[in-house]
Amino acid sequence: MSATSKSHGFKYWIRTIHLWLGLTSGVFVCFLGITGCILAFEREIEDLTQHYRFVEQRKTPYLPPSRLKSVADQLVPGKHAHSISYQQGKASQVVYYGFKPDYYWIVFLDPYSGKVLKVKNMEEDFFRIVIDGHYYLWLPPNIGQPVLASATLLFMFLLLSGLVLWWPKNKAASKKRFSIKWTAKWKRLNYDLHSILGFYMTWILIFIAFSGLVMGFQWFAKSAYWLASGGKVLNQFEASFSNISLQHTSAGTKQPIDILWSRTLASLGNYEGGLEVHAPDGPKATIEVALNPDTDTYWKTDYYYYDQYTLKEIPVKHIYGKLGEAKIADKLIRMNYDIHVGAIAGLPGKIMAFLASLIAASLPITGATIWWARMKKRKSKMSTKYSKT
Repeated sequence: MSATSKSHGFKYWIRTIHLWLGLTSGVFVCFLGITGCILAFEREIEDLTQHYRFVEQRKTPYLPPSRLKSVADQLVPGKHAHSISYQQGKASQVVYYGFKPDYYWIVFLDPYSGKVLKVKNMEEDFFRIVIDGHYYLWLPPNIGQPVLASATLLFMFLLLSGLVLWWPKNKAASKKRFSIKWTAKWKRLNYDLHSILGFYMTWILIFIAFSGLVMGFQWFAKSAYWLASGGKVLNQFEASFSNISLQHTSAGTKQPIDILWSRTLASLGNYEGGLEVHAPDGPKATIEVALNPDTDTYWKTDYYYYDQYTLKEIPVKHIYGKLGEAKIADKLIRMNYDIHVGAIAGLPGKIMAFLASLIAASLPITGATIWWARMKKRKSKMSTKYSKT
């Protein structure tokens, strides 16, 4: 068998696999692309349309977290306050969520006066609804997440097989593979939109799909970490505990979260990032303080854990500790969400993520159109052949 026939045979099987994987996962890929487009500028749209997220900066001091929490607790009775956040120019957010029963609320407060700006049930929030669809298909997480993660895995194979099919046979053919012929008939134009736009966006979509798989499959996240770390096991998170035998230790009249908050503020100086204090959810829980110097992303956040009775810092071995102590593989996992939404590269990254998601949503449509046109052409040839006989 000649090298040419071998090459044709290889591409035939790749094309067949590409076709059936596309038909299998196309609806899900289109759905993920559309919802990904909606979520690309989530934060920018919220800041533009939700004015209660902002407050005028003043020279008066912030209210301590326990004061803000006590105001919010009266508005969301029977629910546990997870965290209280501070950021210059932004409203403080007291966040409540739980699993049994399931709830997610945010109370927006003026951090200087404690004035209530908004009480929001996040289960009714537009972007939250879209996120639940994008992550879980609005199904129970143990059902929806594996379905969409599996579709993402198939999409990864589609991207790679698409590159193989796009690859030109020779230099003459390569000239046609980089530009769309906008004046061509719709079949040729549709083919170009599928293959050429797919080629250009593949280099972005691979990162989006890969980061989606890290979030979608634990085995994929552990495998990626194992490769990046040179064979180490991923310790994504493990709970830290306070010494419950010291629960009667007196911290004076101040609440422990206020002491740690005040201590942290004093050590920061002219800090302009985000500060978040997590209230302990039980007698064994620790108090977490999170400092994010770049509030446009999440991966740079430093996480500190304290015994709620002694207020001593508790060292941790998982990846969500201090950024300075994180290894390269730890940082890559921490970057994963910011890579997925394009925030890792700022506004240009979000624009690229938006365009890539838009193209991803179109690929199953243009691909199915190519397949349908070929099926019609094949049937037409067959009917012509039989009519002649």
